[in-house]
Amino acid sequence: MQADDILQRPAVAIVILTWNGRKFLEQYLPSVVRLPYQPLDIYIADNASTDDTVDFVKANYPSIKIIAIPKNEGFAKGYNVALKQVVADYYFLVNQDVELTPNCLEPMIEIMESNVMIAACQPKILAAWDKSRFEHAGAAGGYIDAFGYPFCRGRLFNIEEQDTGQYTDAREIFWASGAALLIRAELFNRFKGFDPDFFAHMEEIDLCWRLKRAGYQIHYIPEATVYHVGGGSLPKENPYKIYLNFRNNLSMLFKNYETTDLIWRFPVRILLDNAAFFHALFNGRRKEAGAIFRADWHFVIALPLHMKKRFDTWRQYHRNRVAVSRVKMSGYYNKSIVWQFFARGKKYFSELP
Repeated sequence: MQADDILQRPAVAIVILTWNGRKFLEQYLPSVVRLPYQPLDIYIADNASTDDTVDFVKANYPSIKIIAIPKNEGFAKGYNVALKQVVADYYFLVNQDVELTPNCLEPMIEIMESNVMIAACQPKILAAWDKSRFEHAGAAGGYIDAFGYPFCRGRLFNIEEQDTGQYTDAREIFWASGAALLIRAELFNRFKGFDPDFFAHMEEIDLCWRLKRAGYQIHYIPEATVYHVGGGSLPKENPYKIYLNFRNNLSMLFKNYETTDLIWRFPVRILLDNAAFFHALFNGRRKEAGAIFRADWHFVIALPLHMKKRFDTWRQYHRNRVAVSRVKMSGYYNKSIVWQFFARGKKYFSELP
């Protein structure tokens, strides 16, 4: 590629937030540094690792920039802190346990450059442990149901589909996975990034929801592919991960629901959480039940904070709105995924009515 062509392309910063991630970086950083896209800067944002992550990167990848975060701020605030120190047109946020394919950036940049209303996008996310299968955290694009349960094309609850070419169409979605999220830097900063109180989990869905309410779009780009291990920081069954998912989901819904939805959908969601609590308890999964109980009570105790966040979010929405809201036009499933999956036995995205 000629120097003039490179200068005309948008600058991309790949930012990998890591915590004690030496083993993953050793395995997957080669796929990052081999990317041919230019102009490109690569950053490791280290969340106060206690292993030799930073020393390993400095010794083996001197061209990679290190952002040292003084304490473990989690995924949400950790990225907020790191990205204040990064200058680029696009941020490509990549988990420490993700392998990139050589040409994953170009098709995403191309589609975003073609439409200024696209705020963020994600690639096809397949499992690193079985590259023919979709991975839990993002699969072929994120959706959300009427009661705030996120799911994906290619993944409903714990069922991950084989990739047989069924999701090769680029399309607008509701949310893009934080495992491999390409987002316009200006919009990330204007919308104040991730909610720092989330620590980890649901923060990318919350941000995508806020962007969509302002009229922007989120897209899935199947021509781009990455492979994700998943659970690189916390495994799926970890009680703290369960707690964060339930707690952050309630906070996200309270912030972003339309008022009419908040009045009746939110109480239904609380009832569904109670059902999940009792199901876990009666099936001997006491740690899981305890995590759900703590999450719901944390929401109740912090209700004044959530009310302030809702007010601030709506003020941000009206200040940044650029078009009629598209929230319910794409990626929004106006039924219950819980009912479809558990009661009606719909295990695959293509089976949903």
